[in-house]
Amino acid sequence: MHTYIYMVRHGESPKDGNERTRGLTEKGKLDSCRITELLHGEGIEVFVSSPYQRAILTIEELAQRSGQKVIVFEDLKERIFINGNKRISDEELLPLLNKSYSNPDFALPGGESNSICQNRAIKVLNKLLEENKGQKIALGTHGAVMALMMEYYDSKYDLNFLLGTSKPDVYKMEFNRQTLIDVTRLWST
Repeated sequence: MHTYIYMVRHGESPKDGNERTRGLTEKGKLDSCRITELLHGEGIEVFVSSPYQRAILTIEELAQRSGQKVIVFEDLKERIFINGNKRISDEELLPLLNKSYSNPDFALPGGESNSICQNRAIKVLNKLLEENKGQKIALGTHGAVMALMMEYYDSKYDLNFLLGTSKPDVYKMEFNRQTLIDVTRLWST
């Protein structure tokens, strides 16, 4: 009995604003409609998300069309790079990611490390796999935390993988119990 996790990285969001409440740009909204069309026929039964609005909004229409609600898990939030709910600039992010992947325990003051982020998110993912055996689950997520969850099961999902993802992006992960069997990218830009 295999369980499927559909990692759905959120669509494009405004660059300014609060990390938790930033929604989607017009392109992000259009892409969320494309995601709904792409995944509607997959038979997804469970919809979970990070608490950040851009992640919820990316899968919300899909959940509604399936007659379901999005269940929010705080520990699926994006990695906390800096203290507070401010967005870190793209110029600051790449050097920080390089340091974080060289040293998984590295964190800025008030932020969290790759290790801490991965551990909190994997606890939720393992719980989902245990409680929803044989089902299909859509998970509204973010780039860094998504890559860290995937890397937990296979080290090839590293910084280079993260840097090659898009907004949005969709990966179908097939599990036999807690063992990752296969990953297929479903999104095409």
